[in-house]
Amino acid sequence: MVMGFSTPSFPFYPSSFRNIPPRPLVAFSRKKNSESEAVLNSSIIEEVSMDDGVEDDILFDGIFFSCLDLTSIDTLHQPLDRADELLEDDDGTFEDDYFEEETEPTVGDGAGGGGISLAGTEWDKKALEIAEEVALSFEGELGIYAFRTQLNATIQVRIERLTNKSGSPDMTDIEAFTTTYRARLDEAEATGNIPGNISLEVSSPGVERVVRIPQDLERFKERNLYVKYVTEATEAGSSSEHDGIFRLISYDVESRSCSWGLANVRVNREKAGKGRPLSKKQKEWRLNTPLDSLRLVRLFSDI
Repeated sequence: MVMGFSTPSFPFYPSSFRNIPPRPLVAFSRKKNSESEAVLNSSIIEEVSMDDGVEDDILFDGIFFSCLDLTSIDTLHQPLDRADELLEDDDGTFEDDYFEEETEPTVGDGAGGGGISLAGTEWDKKALEIAEEVALSFEGELGIYAFRTQLNATIQVRIERLTNKSGSPDMTDIEAFTTTYRARLDEAEATGNIPGNISLEVSSPGVERVVRIPQDLERFKERNLYVKYVTEATEAGSSSEHDGIFRLISYDVESRSCSWGLANVRVNREKAGKGRPLSKKQKEWRLNTPLDSLRLVRLFSDI
């Protein structure tokens, strides 16, 4: 496979797509008094079926549990008006601090982009060590996709299921991980290894999770992908950023290169005319890029 970029015959424009993936709706919680309060809320769940031929790969997006002092799983099916109550201050106003600004994920940001991001507290490395031990206790079924600590004593974990193609955990997986991790955190709190006011948030990677390069390419090679990449102008020595919705044709780890075609999604089809399928020219279009030129690759949901 030839390194470098091929010149696509199909026109593409720099950064022509909206880069921020749909944000799952989640239920947050906070401790309203000094007494221990168990909270385990689930958000709206989107079931997105995978590509044809993958019958049992159901993606549960936005599955999110937040627990402050988890002593019971009986709160799993709390009504959402209870979640609204937990979000309100004593004066009835909402805590805006609990909603993060919607931004494009960054690879390794400890959130939507996966990886680990520590706030630099005295306890966060211990919390990560415990989380990794908990993941290992599931014997290869669950793994940590993202881990992040915050200065407000919050641990955010996104877990993935390692035994299915989509990588998405179901509600039972998240419940099991949350319960086990919370119990281990309580033990660490009792011994003074971490503070006693830790809040825990566990969720799935999300319907448009970031694809790690190159280790996730084989796993998601049959999915439609949003790809942001840079090209270098050899004459001026400058680079420009482009993006598109592609499907992976092939990749070579040794030569660190890959080849892309246009994905059969609405935004691409509409370039051939509204209501029309991909044209022959679009179907034959190819883009060859070095792996190092990829700035962001994530799953794309055409819904």
